[in-house]
Amino acid sequence: MVGRDNQEFNKHILIAVDESPNARRAVIYVAKLLGGLKGCRMYLLHILSLPEADFFPSPEAKETYRQNQRKKVDRMLEEYRQILISYGFPAVDVSIYSPERYCPSIAECILSERDTLRTGTIVVGRKGVSRKEEFLFGSVSSMIVKKAKGCTIWVVE
Repeated sequence: MVGRDNQEFNKHILIAVDESPNARRAVIYVAKLLGGLKGCRMYLLHILSLPEADFFPSPEAKETYRQNQRKKVDRMLEEYRQILISYGFPAVDVSIYSPERYCPSIAECILSERDTLRTGTIVVGRKGVSRKEEFLFGSVSSMIVKKAKGCTIWVVE
């Protein structure tokens, strides 16, 4: 089967996560729905978006912040990875990606990583923001739905 952008259909799924309960629910949803299905490849993604350099009083403070964030994110991603494995995904088919980059728009960064990994599906958890907050600030899931091309988007509440 060929997709709209002439890429071959694949069962490679990018799950964009953070520390929120909704992200965890998204991981569990995918695990329960697809666990053990042959040919699926899971990519757990968390963009480690660091503040700009002038945010920190010194280079040492920036490095300390970066190391603390990295440890926290690595623990979270490994926990999510273990959830997927416990539902039947082979460990070799569950990868963790956590690039460090400046992201004025997390949605744009997620879409960029999707292009790099060439996944056919993006899964995100829906943040619990009010309609007013979503109107004023937008939401990552809404932005991904609006801007994504040539892939399927699952928004898990």
